[in-house]
Amino acid sequence: MIAESETATPKVSPVPAELKNEAMRAFDLLGGCKVMNRNVHSSLDAHDLIIEGIPSQALLHLVDGVRVLMVDDVLNKTIGMSLHTLQRRTAEASGKPLSTAQSSRAWRFAKIFAQATDVLGAQQAAETWLLDRAIAVSQRLV
Repeated sequence: MIAESETATPKVSPVPAELKNEAMRAFDLLGGCKVMNRNVHSSLDAHDLIIEGIPSQALLHLVDGVRVLMVDDVLNKTIGMSLHTLQRRTAEASGKPLSTAQSSRAWRFAKIFAQATDVLGAQQAAETWLLDRAIAVSQRLV
């Protein structure tokens, strides 16, 4: 019989939010240990996870937590997958992870969103910022 400390589920170390690095904050947005069954403490850990493929359930967790991804075609534009396709893949329960490209895009979105939340002070402000049109070179809207 396996003792509790020897189970396959990684231990969650309670790290205060102010001490978490970019990789840890992005990991939390994607569901953390509960969804991924592993820990990510550094960019190298994140790289390994992306190469293996982030679980579809992690992207669903991100969509549930960041409501702006359900607006119009935002999910498809940022990750390269429609909400319908994500829901179908998750319902199939095949356990098939995202492709490396989709995993990379999901990770980058989570990382940028975590940074935006830190800079702007609140998740709602970060979501509003993501939907705002940006003024690019020569005062043209992007």
